[in-house]
Amino acid sequence: MLTQEQIDGVIAFHGHHCPGLTFGIRVGGWVLQEFGYAADEEIVAVVESDMCAVDAIQYLVGCTFGKGNLVFLDYGKNAYSFFRRSDGKNVRLMTRGGLLTDLREQEKLPAADDDAGRESIRRKMIDRIMLADFDALFSMSPAQVPMPEKAQIYPSIRCDNCGELTMSTRLFNDALKTEGKNLCRFCAPPFAAVGCR
Repeated sequence: MLTQEQIDGVIAFHGHHCPGLTFGIRVGGWVLQEFGYAADEEIVAVVESDMCAVDAIQYLVGCTFGKGNLVFLDYGKNAYSFFRRSDGKNVRLMTRGGLLTDLREQEKLPAADDDAGRESIRRKMIDRIMLADFDALFSMSPAQVPMPEKAQIYPSIRCDNCGELTMSTRLFNDALKTEGKNLCRFCAPPFAAVGCR
């Protein structure tokens, strides 16, 4: 169970309280209980969208891009996979559609035509998400992707076109397409047609 202080911290980190963040608060609270906290890279999160919920996961669980234990897959799904390195425990939490559909229908009520009405509905949505049974919000299954490797530091190499240092694993070097040059993503085809920054 999260404390009000933890919830307030998530809201301050994100900048406002909204239904999307509340889904992340529920996910984060569950993961803390079932997997623990990632002081370093012990817990890894793989998120399938860049919605508000991810901020709650970063704040509560300690999975961040900087530590390399937050992986973003741009699938557009409200799904979150977690891995515990010590024992391989994993889960994929997928937001169920029924509650979301019901909540979206509420947004269309006549009361939502004014600011006070929209705020009232937003608050009801947040309260409903916070009070719902976890199983009513999320389906659980084994993770569908393998556990990501531990974060590694790669050397930076200058792009042969723009001269900017680029992580070696992100350079393109294809004899046919780049004429053997090390090119960053912006300088390599097809991006080269629009020019480097």
